[in-house]
Amino acid sequence: MKYVITTLGCKVNQFETQAMERLLQSHGHVPAAKGEADAVIVNSCAVTAESGRKSRQALRRLLHDNPGAVAAVCGCFSQIEPDAAAELGAAVVFGSGERVKFVEAVEAAVAQRTTARCVDDPFKRREMEFLSAGALEGRTRAYMKIEDGCDNFCTYCVIPYARGRVRSMPVETAAAEAARLEREGFREIIVTGIEISSYGKDLRCGVGLGDVICAIATAAPNTRIRLGSIEPTVITEEFCRKIAECGNVCRHFHLSLQSGSDKTLAAMHRKYDSARFLRSAELLREYFPGCALTADLIAGFPGETEEDHAAALEFVRRIGFAEMHVFPYSVRPGTKAAAMPQQVIRAVKERRAAEVQAAAELMQTAYLDAQIGKTLPVLFETAQGDMWQGHSDNYCEVLAAGDGLHGIIKNVQIIRREGKKIVGNIV
Repeated sequence: MKYVITTLGCKVNQFETQAMERLLQSHGHVPAAKGEADAVIVNSCAVTAESGRKSRQALRRLLHDNPGAVAAVCGCFSQIEPDAAAELGAAVVFGSGERVKFVEAVEAAVAQRTTARCVDDPFKRREMEFLSAGALEGRTRAYMKIEDGCDNFCTYCVIPYARGRVRSMPVETAAAEAARLEREGFREIIVTGIEISSYGKDLRCGVGLGDVICAIATAAPNTRIRLGSIEPTVITEEFCRKIAECGNVCRHFHLSLQSGSDKTLAAMHRKYDSARFLRSAELLREYFPGCALTADLIAGFPGETEEDHAAALEFVRRIGFAEMHVFPYSVRPGTKAAAMPQQVIRAVKERRAAEVQAAAELMQTAYLDAQIGKTLPVLFETAQGDMWQGHSDNYCEVLAAGDGLHGIIKNVQIIRREGKKIVGNIV
């Protein structure tokens, strides 16, 4: 079978796509050239209404490019809107779980022209589905999913309804997976999940995110450990001290900010205010000097005034992020925010997002300029002409001249910035 697979959304979806591709290829299936696929697969996203639109658009495009192919959809969009996925022509419709059975259903649909639909109630899930961590051949970094589900129920977010409650991988399983990835030659493990800050709350044995990170770091001592998105509330002095002592945790922390206005944070049902976020940033910088702090921000949330926007803008400048992902608020049907009064008009949302993005780009430039003269450990990934590209431990994209550097970590002295990349010489 020849297949094409498209992934939308978060790092968890990227991990799950890699896991499904590893399964497909272990069964003898191969990626298809354009127009030659027997199966087209969309791993969908539903975090915003726009994500749902893009998921539908991706399936239509794949079917247009591969007439006669069997269409299959899984992920959060098809979990929330299975009928919509089926109406697009998908023969196989699964939700956000049962990835192994999904692959089997796709194989059966191609071989026997059968259809399949498996969309459960995510709140009835009690255990996290185990999928082997890793990446496809030639990759230097591997995703490892340690948690699924979310209990936060933020007013703008549909994900708890698509993924269910928090479910965690046992610490010993995570450690064993990390050790295996190191043996297979991966040089960096990206620890991800839907809401990894809640890791362990379902295990009821007193373990938390810091414990599993230390277990992973200890099991793979020669591999860099990079954290996925974390909540400010998990960042305490004990947490920072614990993971800093590991020695191989990367100096890059993506914090889920969403707004710098306390009024807006409360309306979003976030579990922190700007003061708590600031303290989290200070702790990370104390224990990981020079670390990169990155964040997401939603502009134009319902009820957000110009004063709230100005407060958010002032706050992000005060933090000084290395990079930000900024989004205009997108109405997601089925969430509390969708029914809130004082919806902000599109033009205002886009203008506010552009203002935050402009500030973010200035901060990013300042952070990259601050790397000049420093020596950074860089994991090289791809050749670009006579240069090699890789990422530093603080997640700067770095270019340096060299030969045969794929999958190798080298210290690089930074000499200049070129746009959003920095250039250096291998020490």
